[in-house]
Amino acid sequence: MYLIPIAWLYVTLMMAVAEATNSNGTLLGGLVTFVLYGLLPIGLLMYFIGTPARKRARLAAQAREDQAQAQAAHAAQAASSGQPDASSKATADPVAPVRKEP
Repeated sequence: MYLIPIAWLYVTLMMAVAEATNSNGTLLGGLVTFVLYGLLPIGLLMYFIGTPARKRARLAAQAREDQAQAQAAHAAQAASSGQPDASSKATADPVAPVRKEP
């Protein structure tokens, strides 16, 4: 996937070097050539090519967040229903009961 952009950047780098080392060329001209013919088009191309992957990642993250919220809502509903827990585990009170000293 990255072979063509890398090759194009190499070509534009060689164009920029040729322009910078030419007797009528300048370093600024070489830099402008590299940026306008190389970095800018490849940057836009890679941005547009990566759009579907970013969309899939965003939707997957949103689905995970929605699932976590649904599980939290279900747990809150089960805790507030007043019904005993349907699991086979024994309930344990994390706080020891307070008693008076004799």
